[in-house]
Amino acid sequence: MNGDRRQFLRTGLAAGTLAFAGCTAPSGDGTADDGTGGSDAPADGPDSDTPDDADDAPAYEVEAVVADLDQPWGIAVAPDDTVLVTERPGGFVRVADGETRRIDGAPEVFAGGQGGLLDVTVHPDYPDPPWVYLTYSAANDAGETTTHLGRGRLAPDADRLTDFEVLHAAEPFVNSDAHFGSRVVFGPDGRVYVTVGDRQFKDFGPDHVAQDRTTDLGAVLRFDPDGSIPDDNPFVDDPDARDPIFSYGHRNPQGLTVHPETGALWEHEHGEQDGDEINVLESGGNFGWPVATEACTYGGGDPIGVSHADRSDVVDPVHYWPCGSGGFPPSGLAIYDGAASAWRGDLFAGNLAGGYLGRFTVDGRAVTEVERLLDGRGWRIRAVTVGPDDGLLVAVDADPGPLVRLTPA
Repeated sequence: MNGDRRQFLRTGLAAGTLAFAGCTAPSGDGTADDGTGGSDAPADGPDSDTPDDADDAPAYEVEAVVADLDQPWGIAVAPDDTVLVTERPGGFVRVADGETRRIDGAPEVFAGGQGGLLDVTVHPDYPDPPWVYLTYSAANDAGETTTHLGRGRLAPDADRLTDFEVLHAAEPFVNSDAHFGSRVVFGPDGRVYVTVGDRQFKDFGPDHVAQDRTTDLGAVLRFDPDGSIPDDNPFVDDPDARDPIFSYGHRNPQGLTVHPETGALWEHEHGEQDGDEINVLESGGNFGWPVATEACTYGGGDPIGVSHADRSDVVDPVHYWPCGSGGFPPSGLAIYDGAASAWRGDLFAGNLAGGYLGRFTVDGRAVTEVERLLDGRGWRIRAVTVGPDDGLLVAVDADPGPLVRLTPA
């Protein structure tokens, strides 16, 4: 990394002392399913095995990148080191060469509840072609909403997204403002993967939308870069399933990343009360929700479905938080492949209600939580990715909400 960029990222603030006024949970995003209350409170009881290093001096540095974003939701780092950030109410920001610039031309969004301008990624060969991909919620004329995937052109020095086109709107539109899912990544196969939540349907059982392959809901979808359907999608020859579906049986997936060594797609999702999961995706896989889940009902604590282990037709999570554990309502996911050896190969995920960034070691498919980063600040961690200079970029869901950089001390 060059000296100018390091000068931009560093603020002179001491490690572990960065704080911002007003970093509280934003309005309009207050369902327990998104980690803002109820059973998704921090896991403090004896059933939790989450490590607590709040009393120890942090072994990492925290530096401000941007201090005053409006509910940042998604982060993308382009091959030219440009950092793009979405803001849930609809803003779009570029951070490059020591400057923060607002980008016009983003699509109109439905910004109620958990909806808005959500995730962002760039074409692997950016800036040739200069496609930037966005996921967002939007409404139809009846006021019903769904998750959308679109793309526009953003030249390296431009301040406007041009030629924006909608590539896909998840079917069907429904009357809900929750569980849009909405993470997007390019896989190692050059295809675009998008998560769609179950829109918070509560009819737990085999007829739930996440088990209904005639809808896009509760699924991970797979597209060619132009939005067309790849010929090798698992259900393209099935008249009773939607062609875009790659995997299904998901509740509200808000984390998606590619393992830098294996190329596998790792995903995490919210459970109901507890039952949060980390998964390794499989083509055509049924990940169980809600017929197989480790979650229980809000308030009552009753099992929703059977355990994954009790069904042979579902894919087991590689890690989960069982009912009674306190859970880990997750958002944002990255597997570190930067230069810092202390973190190399580790998985990082935001804990919304717990207010920290979890660090997990990964040994094959064995996942172990080993550290809480940014704990005790009251920050809802919304997104995380590896930055252009080998640090971690972390977005805090607040208004104003900072984008910060973490590096091992």
